[in-house]
Amino acid sequence: MKLIEPLTAESQPNLEASPGCNRCKNLDDLDFEFTFAYQPIVDFHARAIFAHEALVRGVNNESAESILAQVNDKNRYRFDQACRVEAVKGAAQLGIQEFLSINFLPNAVYEPAACIRSTFEAARKFNFPKERIIFEVIEGEKVTDRPHLINVFEEYRRFGFQTAIDDFGAGYAGLNLLADFQPDILKIDMDLIRGINHSKPKQAIVEGVVHISRQLGIKVLAEGIETKAERDFLLTSGITLMQGYLFCRPTFKAIGKINADAWV
Repeated sequence: MKLIEPLTAESQPNLEASPGCNRCKNLDDLDFEFTFAYQPIVDFHARAIFAHEALVRGVNNESAESILAQVNDKNRYRFDQACRVEAVKGAAQLGIQEFLSINFLPNAVYEPAACIRSTFEAARKFNFPKERIIFEVIEGEKVTDRPHLINVFEEYRRFGFQTAIDDFGAGYAGLNLLADFQPDILKIDMDLIRGINHSKPKQAIVEGVVHISRQLGIKVLAEGIETKAERDFLLTSGITLMQGYLFCRPTFKAIGKINADAWV
């Protein structure tokens, strides 16, 4: 994966000139609060943390499901925007130096140039380098307008962010989405990872995804790794970016420490 070069004055899009979005104006504030846990993503070969994924939680560490259950058509945009700001704010306060991976809701993005404004403002306000932000979309979310999603991805890349497809292999689009847009990172769904060392079908599927990704210049990340046997098979398949309980559980409003035994 090629790391994004920092934006220069000449290359950075002019957000002030970006058209506003009437659908994004005059929206009510959220009537619930949330914060984040952060889970490390490791580069196994480098024995280092590559990134931290921001995972939504309640203010008392309630589950993501309890928060997402309160998101609806009326507050989806406001929630999506607030997530970006709070994730960047939390990462900056914790002193995260690696990449920050933020999930976004594709059906909440109306005008990409307008919707990205809050992220730029948060990065500037909290002094977090915008070139270290990864936007990932959950492939399992049903996207009603795939050309719109591809446009969102392309705009985010133009703004200098990295992009990722999460839960690949578990959702609605699969290879069709990959044919239309090639993200920087492809995150293989944990259901394909679980027990992969014992499953020939899973092995064949994951190795196929790795081969396709190499052909397309995409980095592959395996999530949901819980055992060394799973880790070792993935290493033999050429996957070095990893995430899961073997390395570190999500840590509530803190930077997680990698289990030393996970490197052995």
